[in-house]
Parts: sequence; C-alpha cells; structure tokens
Amino acid sequence: MATQLTSPIHDRHVALGAKMADFGGWDMPIEYPGGGVVAEHTAVRERVGIFDVSHLGKARVSGPGAKDFVNSCLTNDLGRIAPGKAQYTMCCTETGGVVDDLIQYLRGDDDVFLIPNAANTTKVVELLTAAAPEGITVENLHRDYGVIAVQGTKSDEVLEALGLPVDHEYMSFVEVDWEGLPVIVCRTGYTGERGYEIVPAWDVTGSVWDALLAEVRAQGGMPCGLGARDTLRTEMGYPLHGNDLSLDITPVMAGAAWAVGWDKESFWGKESLAAERAAKNTRLTRGLLVTGRGIPRSHCEVKDADGNVIGEVTSGTFSPTLKQGIALALCDRSVSLGDEVVIDVRGRAIPATVTKPPFVEVGVRAN
Repeated sequence: MATQLTSPIHDRHVALGAKMADFGGWDMPIEYPGGGVVAEHTAVRERVGIFDVSHLGKARVSGPGAKDFVNSCLTNDLGRIAPGKAQYTMCCTETGGVVDDLIQYLRGDDDVFLIPNAANTTKVVELLTAAAPEGITVENLHRDYGVIAVQGTKSDEVLEALGLPVDHEYMSFVEVDWEGLPVIVCRTGYTGERGYEIVPAWDVTGSVWDALLAEVRAQGGMPCGLGARDTLRTEMGYPLHGNDLSLDITPVMAGAAWAVGWDKESFWGKESLAAERAAKNTRLTRGLLVTGRGIPRSHCEVKDADGNVIGEVTSGTFSPTLKQGIALALCDRSVSLGDEVVIDVRGRAIPATVTKPPFVEVGVRAN
C-alpha cells in the first residue's frame, strides 16, 4: 500500500482537531470542530472561508512553443486568453474520455503552469511528457508548491489586509513577493463565490496559511474542509472528476463542451468528441432539485413516473443553502428541464425536478 501523502500544513489541521480523510492519496481535512460542513459552507456563502487544497497537482510545461504544444493536447483553446490569465480545460483520451480536468495558467508563449487533480497529476504529466517534442520540458511540481483557497464575499478584505493584490479579473493571476516570499495570487476557486487561490512555495505555505487564517477569522470566517468544498461545488454544478467526468463520461456528456476548442486544428480526442457531439445520442448531465425528503447519492437510479430508469446520479448531496437535496445526474436525452422525476434512494422514491445548475445564485464573477 502506498504511503499516504500530507500537505505542508498537515500539522496545523491536526492541531485544530480536523477530521481527516483520504483524498487522491492525500490525508486532508474534511471538516473542523465548531460546526462542521454546514457551518463552513455557510461561512463561505455569507462571509469567507479558507481551505488547504495543497493536494492539488502542480506541473509546468516550458520551452519554445510550450503554449502551442499544450494547446495541441488539452481541450480548451489557449488562443482565447492572454498571458496572466487562467483557463479551465480537460485532458482527454483519443476516445474522448476525461483523464482529468484542470486549470491552465498562461505565463507566456514558452511557459504554462498547470493545476490538475491530486490523483491524476502523475498521469497528466506522463502523457504530456510522452508527447512533448524536443526542447519542451514537462515538470511534475506536485510537492514544490502549496495551494490555499480563500473564498467568499469578504475574501478581498482578507487579502488586502496582508497587502496581496485583489484588483485583477476573474480567471487571472498575479505573481508577487509577500514579505519576501514569492506567491502566485489567482482569482480562481471552486465554490461559486468571489475568491482567490494563493500558490506559495511548499516550505513557506505554513507562514502564508497562518497569516491568512488570522485575517479570515477577523472577518468572521473560519477554516473549511473538503466536505464544504464539495457541497459548495455541487450547488454550482461544478463537476468532480471521478464522479461527473471520467474515462466513461466525456465533456459532451458532462455539459462541459464549452471548455473545448472545437475550432482548433487538434487536441487529444477531437475526432471522437466531434463525432459524439454531432450524433447527439449520449446521455447528458442534468441538475435535480429534490422536492421531497431525502438526500441523493452517486449511483442512485433516476426514474420517470412509470418507473422506467432514465438516468443515474453522479453527484448528490444536501444543499446547506437551499436546505434540500440536490444532484447532478446523467440522464437520457428525452429528459427535459422542468420534468418531474424520482430518485431511488435505498429503495425510497424521492421526487425531484429537472433543472439547470447552478442551484444557487452565482457570485464567482462578482466585482
């Protein structure tokens, strides 16, 4: 059995009494004492929260033509953004399955920084390395950097108190020195609220966390675990790799075709995905808003009024904001917005309405 990895601030979580669990091979905090997932979720929606997401991968592709090389591999089109901007993208197989979804940060024509998911970083780096032409270097920097997410309506106040930049646009990043320490400040996140992801060097992540946490608490916020991050992302309809995207669930099926540069000359899986998009015969992801009592979970069957199976839940949870169950589900194309369906939760038929995510008001682009 592989040794479980820990973040550079693992000791802080243990000292705070966090409930820990495995995430992609990493021992990470799920929730903290003092309210748990619901309180942490609410803090982000109403004030501010801080997350350790250092388990996320980090990689760098550099050398002459690095941008064009990455663009020929991953789905989204780097030609749509300028240096200093970030972009959601996917790494697909030739048959269109999703190896990983990740964020790519364009530093320049010769330098692209990537943040994949923890469990998929090695595979993404291996694929890029195998495809890289001479002169292009692909580095796995998984444990060279930490990642701290500050998310919520008061996230600007937290960063401003520490002298960190807050005036850049959504999906952009700034590289600065903070008290002599180099950090990347990214206007990104996976909660649906205005927020930032701060990327410091691995060995100084603790110092940055301590300073940020003190300001988060001063703004009425709290440390948040990956349990709240999951309920927050589900309320937004953001996909989780392994649930809503996988080798069997393509970008087309997952409603993520917007993150595909269809007009690009090439990217991994282009022919298969284009054929799938044209055929219009696969299931599609829908949002399900539970109207009865019950919490849907992954793999629950979705049925029509006659009991016919018309879909399967890929992500399901209790929404702390709405105080009811919500789910993402792969459904037959005959399923339309507004339809009434039932979710089979351990033999109980839970009524739900088909809707389009997000389930809550979007604040991610708020200025």
